Amino acid sequence: MTIFKREMQMTRLFPAVIFFLFFVSGCSGFLQDSGTAAPPGTSVPTDTILPTVEISGTPAGSPTPPGPVTLRLWVPPQFDPASGTPAADLLQARLDEFSKRRQGVNVEVRIKAEEGSGGLLDSLTTTSAAAPLALPDLIVLPGPGLETAALKGLLHPLDTLDATLEDPDWYDYARQLAQIQERTYGLPFAGDALALVYRSDMVAAAPLDWNAVLNNTTPLVFSAADPLALFTLMQYQANNGAVRDEEGRPFLDEDVLTEVLTFYQDAEQTGVMPYWLTQYQDDEQVWEAFLDKRADIAVTWVSRYLGESPPESAAAQVPTPEGTPYTIATGWVWAIPTHQPERQELSIDLAEFLTEGDFLGEWSKAAGFLPTRSSALEGWSEESVRALIEDIVLSARILPPVDILTNLGSPLQMATVDVLKQQSDPRTAAQRVNETLTGP
Repeated sequence: MTIFKREMQMTRLFPAVIFFLFFVSGCSGFLQDSGTAAPPGTSVPTDTILPTVEISGTPAGSPTPPGPVTLRLWVPPQFDPASGTPAADLLQARLDEFSKRRQGVNVEVRIKAEEGSGGLLDSLTTTSAAAPLALPDLIVLPGPGLETAALKGLLHPLDTLDATLEDPDWYDYARQLAQIQERTYGLPFAGDALALVYRSDMVAAAPLDWNAVLNNTTPLVFSAADPLALFTLMQYQANNGAVRDEEGRPFLDEDVLTEVLTFYQDAEQTGVMPYWLTQYQDDEQVWEAFLDKRADIAVTWVSRYLGESPPESAAAQVPTPEGTPYTIATGWVWAIPTHQPERQELSIDLAEFLTEGDFLGEWSKAAGFLPTRSSALEGWSEESVRALIEDIVLSARILPPVDILTNLGSPLQMATVDVLKQQSDPRTAAQRVNETLTGP
């Protein structure tokens, strides 16, 4: 994403996650046993057909069905191969290369918004019910959307890819991203994770633990009023807090949460986390504050740093209680909705071709996303950036399942805001969260 123009940037997953949570709020029965980010949709047509490319041959060498075949791909705007960006050109070239390997197979790419009416998940749901033969053969879904679609039966588990994902070349976070309830639903394409971005000309060294944050002299900005409370949830999990009880229900350990909120209280009193952080509800606001030099340290998505950061900025791991590397990640996965076996086989071939390490290395660097496999990172030439990305991907854990985010987000947001505004002490705020979760 380093080379993306501002108006063509990736759709930030954060509001997309919120859409998925509201979308599935009536489907909580599906989500009780689920296992799995962050970034708004752009104003583009939700059903744009791109030029068709002919496919001839496949890396996997599986047989081509007799007669012409058109593979339909649905992608969000940030993966539009016709957008004219360097990353888009690489993706289009990859399709062109694939087209030389099979005769009689065409690829039709449709652009759909990542969220809202007519978006990926909404279209997948309505098409599956009304016109299953019109389902896409391949679709790129963000992590929460993949989980929702899988649990609603809109996607096919791909047990034939289990062995593929066992390859140690895949990062753990990417493997987690592609598997729902221990079943494989696709191949990881791109990733993102929370990171600390700071101005190296203003901050001597990035704070890596809670004590370093408290000893800092400049505010650490994060979206304190985030409806999903992702930063607070990350700090809680980094502090060894469980998110499910013994019966699998959403859960928060009161003592562990009190420690996190006490850290917030101490940071607020020293001016490191001032009360005005509670006006920031999303990552976009945090990033604008950083770009406008209203903040010198910000917790944001690493894709922001890779794609938009000013030259004097640097990045590091997000501070954790003891400085142990830990962050939360999300990403996008190629999944297969089609019901037709011969089309599924072709779709798997193309998905594998689009997630080979050499291609992902070049593409992820150009697009500004985290690579999903270690061989892809070898293509990143800048040593400092490569070292940072390696640290992040090795410590990344994917976002909790949708039911966890749905149930824990609002209580954690309220507790965070109340403590930073000095409207509650940490223990009382943690008790209220616990009462919310265990109440009738």
